[in-house]
Amino acid sequence: MENQVLYDLIIIGAGPAGITAGIYAIRKKLRTLIISKDFQGQVKWAVSVENYPGLPDIKGMDLAKKFEDHLKQYGAEIVNDEVIKIGKENQIFELITKNGDRFISLSVIIASGADPRPLEVPGEKEFIAKGVTYCTTCDAPFFKDRPVAVIGGGNSGVKAAIELTHYASKVYLLEFQEKLAADELEQERARHNEKIEIINSAALKSIEGKNKVERITYEDVKSKQKKNLKVEGVFVSVGTQPATSFIKEMVDFNEKDEIVIDPKTGQTKTAGLFSAGDVTDVKYNQIVIAAGEGAKAALSVYDYLRNLKK
Repeated sequence: MENQVLYDLIIIGAGPAGITAGIYAIRKKLRTLIISKDFQGQVKWAVSVENYPGLPDIKGMDLAKKFEDHLKQYGAEIVNDEVIKIGKENQIFELITKNGDRFISLSVIIASGADPRPLEVPGEKEFIAKGVTYCTTCDAPFFKDRPVAVIGGGNSGVKAAIELTHYASKVYLLEFQEKLAADELEQERARHNEKIEIINSAALKSIEGKNKVERITYEDVKSKQKKNLKVEGVFVSVGTQPATSFIKEMVDFNEKDEIVIDPKTGQTKTAGLFSAGDVTDVKYNQIVIAAGEGAKAALSVYDYLRNLKK
């Protein structure tokens, strides 16, 4: 451990929050390391982004690439790995990764984002990569001229359904509630698309097939009647859950397993440990908000390190 590089800051995650934090930290001349299992974060799941200032209509993957390119312009030090444990002793944080590497730092920003929330229904796990998918942008082209179902009626689900109409022969959009939760503009687009059939008050019960997805069974919430739909793809879009399995006692969690932070600084209950983006208890999960939270956390780290070194 004596020969290890001591970083000023290690950032966990390379989505909008982590990348923005990295840009701000490097510009502040902090010795910064970013550890992430991938770039892009949840942005890559977005079919299109229409509310990021200055970029009124851009694909999620394209926006993520712009974030990545911007960060790399500053010569960011990046490790493609996954943090599985964090500890702290004598003001020094130690991070252990899945590959068995160890890194030390005076401060840490957790910007690990959130993972797709599973449906937890029979057949889901068995048919992952055999018809069940969580990424429309990645997998839509594989379902050309095939019937598919989208589970979830929020913005991401409705946008996924619209995107799928460019490929699939038929798109069933299932929502558990009595009406869709997406913005009215997105709902209107879906209703006017003849390929989309919206099914409200639908509780998915199972995903079925032999070697691949062949059908789904859902229950009408009101009548309790079970119905089948012949589909070859199931696109899951029912929200996300915070990626926090590697951090336990050093932070507090709310009822959603989100990291509780000081809203002014991004500070957790542990000195020197900050968090930003969708992994935190900040109310709204939006790309622009995650980026702003990343900037705030990096500036707070800068202030923390100045006080620490005094």
